This record gives sequence, C-alpha cells and structure tokens, in this order.
Amino acid sequence: MARQQAGIRREEILRAAATVISRKGFARTRVADVAAELGISAGLVFYHFDSKERLLSEAFAQAGERELAAMEAVVAGPGSHAERLRNVIGLYQQIATETADLEVFSRNVDAWAEGRYTEEIRAVVRHNDERWRHGMTRLVSQGVEAGEFDCPDPAETVLRICVQLDGLIVAAQVRGTLSRGRARAWADEHAARELGLSVSLMPPAQR
Repeated sequence: MARQQAGIRREEILRAAATVISRKGFARTRVADVAAELGISAGLVFYHFDSKERLLSEAFAQAGERELAAMEAVVAGPGSHAERLRNVIGLYQQIATETADLEVFSRNVDAWAEGRYTEEIRAVVRHNDERWRHGMTRLVSQGVEAGEFDCPDPAETVLRICVQLDGLIVAAQVRGTLSRGRARAWADEHAARELGLSVSLMPPAQR
C-alpha cells in the first residue's frame, strides 16, 4: 500500500484511534477499525503498539493531554478568577454551547465505563481527573488569596464542583434529563455558591 510505504507515524495512529473511539466506543473499537481509518494494515498498527489495550490507552492519554493543555492555558490566561473558572468549567463539561465538542465528550464518558474493566484506561482516567482538579484548585486558591473567592478549603471545594459536574454531564448527555443550557446554568450556580459569589458575578464564558 502506498500509505504504508510512505510510513505512518505513531502520532497519526493515535489520533486515528481517538477518532474511532469517539465514534464506536472503547469496547467496540478494533485494531482493524483504526487501520481502516488510515488506509493501512492492522500489522502496521501492531508494529507500533504491542496490544489493543496499549493503543487505546495511549490514544486516550494523548487526547487528554490536549484537553489538559487547553485547561492550563485558561488557568494561566487573562481575566478575573471567576471568568477563568467559568471557562474551565465549560471545558470540563464540553456542553457550553450547542456546538460543543461531542467527540471529546463521547470519548471521555465512555472511558469512565471502560475504566472499570481495563486497568490501562482506568489509570489514564484517574491521572486526567487529578490534573483537572489540580489546575482548578490552583485557580481557586489564587482567587481566595486575591479576595475574589471565599471558601475555607479550595481542594475540597473543587472536588465538590467536579463531582457535581460529572453528574450533570451524565444527566444532560447520557440520560437526556437536562438540556445542555440548564446543566450549564446549574453548574455555574453551584460553583458560585461554593465560592461565595452571586450567580450574576459568574460572567459569560469566553468564546
């Protein structure tokens, strides 16, 4: 095959795997599906990855790093602490608008389920969760120091915010019991209460 002769980079295979996972889920994604996405043989995929589990966990980890980098950029970026936190919450939920990145959402929610059965996926899920909470805790701590937020324990506050966000994501995207707009409004209201803010002080997310 021409594509094989040209040589497929490892990173290309990981990106293709992430796309297929978003479409089919972890359990139903086969190495053959990833190969077909690139027009290569399954053997070439196995040349780079010794197992399907390794391929899928690394693809999920790579995709997660892009999301974490976006979060870190918001945390370190301009704007008030409330503005930045609201934008981080929007990234976490991936339901800030009707055109939110459903590929990211599908992959992440499926990973929660797959992590129960696959150690490699579970490790990545936990790593990503810790990184999200660490970044948000840093932002909330800075907001407390600046006198913008009022909460006695930033780490506990962020944990409560994230647990509620996870529940809202499932309710809005899996069960369909909430609209995205309502889930987003509840997320902002809950975060505002946790931080001693009025809801009106949680500004619109940066577009």
